[in-house]
Amino acid sequence: MTLLTATGITKKFGTKTAVKQIDLTVQTGQLVAFLGPNGAGKSTTINLLTGTIAPTAGTIEMAGLRPDSRQYQKQIGVVFQKSVLDNQLTVWQNLKSRADMYQGVTLTPESELITAFGLTSILKQAYGTLSGGQRRRVDIARALIHQPKLLFLDEPSTGLDIQTRTVIWQTLNQLRQQQGLTIILTTHYLEEAAEADFVYVIDHGQIIAADTVEQLQATYAQSQLMIETDYPEVVLAQLTPEWRVLQTNHQLQIALPDDQQAIIILTKVQSVVTHFEFRQGNMDDIFMALTGKEIR
Repeated sequence: MTLLTATGITKKFGTKTAVKQIDLTVQTGQLVAFLGPNGAGKSTTINLLTGTIAPTAGTIEMAGLRPDSRQYQKQIGVVFQKSVLDNQLTVWQNLKSRADMYQGVTLTPESELITAFGLTSILKQAYGTLSGGQRRRVDIARALIHQPKLLFLDEPSTGLDIQTRTVIWQTLNQLRQQQGLTIILTTHYLEEAAEADFVYVIDHGQIIAADTVEQLQATYAQSQLMIETDYPEVVLAQLTPEWRVLQTNHQLQIALPDDQQAIIILTKVQSVVTHFEFRQGNMDDIFMALTGKEIR
C-alpha cells in the first residue's frame, strides 16, 4: 500500500536549484534508501518530505495529508544529521519532554524503546556528555517515541562504529517487523543501502535511477571475471560478443551478467587458465557507474 508520494518537487534557493522535478513513491513497511554523492540533494529532499522547508513547486502527500499539517507531522519521526536535543538536559529529560508533546504517549524508564536501544544505564547522564554512538541511539529513540508510521534517517550512521550501527539496525528491523515501520534513509554507507527494498539514486538534485537493489545491480553492476592465461585467444573465442572485455597482455577482465556464465566459461577454458578471480557486482559499482568517480 502506498504511504507517501511526491510529485514534481523542486526547491530553489535564489538562482540555485537544489532539487529538480523529483517524483517518488514509498510503500508501507519499506526501507527506502536515497543514495548519492555529497551535495547531490539528498538532505534537501528529506527536508522537503519532512516539512522542514517548503517546495518551490510540486506536491507531497501522505494519506491525503500535506507536510505543513499537524496530522502529517504526527505520523513522522525525524533524525537529522545534527541533533536537536538539549545538551544540558539528561537523556531522560530529553526523551520525557518529547513524549509529553503527544497525547496518549506514556514513557517510563522501563519502556521497551529505552531497553531496545540500550539507554537504561545512561538515562541520568547529560546528553552533552555522551559519546557519538550513545547520542545517535538517543536521537533515534526520541524520534520513535510516538510510534510514527514513517521514520526519516538522514545519514544516521556517519562516524559510528560497527557495533553501534549493528545495534541500531537490529532494533529498527525489529520495529519494521512488529509495527510495519517505514523508513527513508540517506546514507554514505553503501552496505546499508544494499539492504533497502528500493533505492533512489540522486545526483545534481535529480533522480537518475530508481529501482530495487537487484535490478540496479543487474543494470549497472555486472559481475567481473578476471582470467590469467597464456592463451587469451582461446578464452576470447568462448565469449559472447556483447560482453565487455578488458585485455592487458595475458590478463582478461570480463563483465558478465550472472555467476552461472562465469562457471560455464571456466569449465570450457580450464585447461588454459593459470589463475582466475570472480567478484560479484555490488553497491559500490552502482554508485560509481551512476555518479562517476570524481571527488565532489
